[in-house]
Amino acid sequence: MISHRLKGFAFGAVAAASYGLNPLFTLPLYSAGMNVDSVLFYRYFFALLMMGVLMKLKKQSFAIKKAELPILIAMGLLFSSSSLFLFESYNYMDAGIASTILFVYPVLVAIIMALFFHERISVVTMFAIIMAFVGISMLYQTDNGTTLNWIGVLLVFASSLTYAIYIVGVNRSSLASMPTMKLTFYCILFGILIYVVRLDWCTDLQMVPSPLLWFNVVSLALFPTIISLTTMTVAIHNIGSTPTAILGALEPVTALFFGVMVFGEQLTLRIVAGILMILTAVTLIIVAQPLMSLARKHVHLRHARHFWLRK
Repeated sequence: MISHRLKGFAFGAVAAASYGLNPLFTLPLYSAGMNVDSVLFYRYFFALLMMGVLMKLKKQSFAIKKAELPILIAMGLLFSSSSLFLFESYNYMDAGIASTILFVYPVLVAIIMALFFHERISVVTMFAIIMAFVGISMLYQTDNGTTLNWIGVLLVFASSLTYAIYIVGVNRSSLASMPTMKLTFYCILFGILIYVVRLDWCTDLQMVPSPLLWFNVVSLALFPTIISLTTMTVAIHNIGSTPTAILGALEPVTALFFGVMVFGEQLTLRIVAGILMILTAVTLIIVAQPLMSLARKHVHLRHARHFWLRK
């Protein structure tokens, strides 16, 4: 039981960190003149090839049940829509700020689980979410009072909402028992249809401007897509939707790390404090949830013991 939880938390952290690499590989492609739909088409196309080869090597079946098809289509379109909204938002605001606002999805996951699946939101969960939000606001708080573009904000919120629905949908549908690689393959397969249509059946697809930028294209397919989607699915299956979503706090931390190390962004005491708050929030979830589970089990055993003693 404990090993499954540790596995889930580890894979959830990898999923969040790898998804946070989106701006690192995307922004150079934008600077070279590529549009959102072309970038995302290449990302999903190469991810689909990689996952198909990986499944073949591991001799995993591609067969799906008829009843699973509409759910897979819905999950693929949700995940792909989340990518589209997020990548569009990069045209209206800084990628770091967009990645920060995207983190509202753990709250949306918790709300969806509470409203539609009657999952209890614990005090620890709420406290961790609040702490993570405070930490993120410290990371990306602007000192000059600049107002964010509302189109960009709405796009990121739409990305966050579709991502939250995807997380819940994977955990609460018949896909929960589907092998991770197969689920990932079909989500990518149906997700790419959005860009095929938007690119007028690929007649408007732009070519990658230079050989060097092919590295960015392949990296987008590998890290924020294959690795992130696969590890997130494993995490959801092992620890559930809400803890996996909360671990997404590592996404903006990843964006900040590469901003400092690669692009020379400033690292201040306020930013360091924000990082510590986010990591504390994630650690709190990892440590507190098993303790709360043991506490509930202890209370249950005490009640049972009291019942039998009375008899």
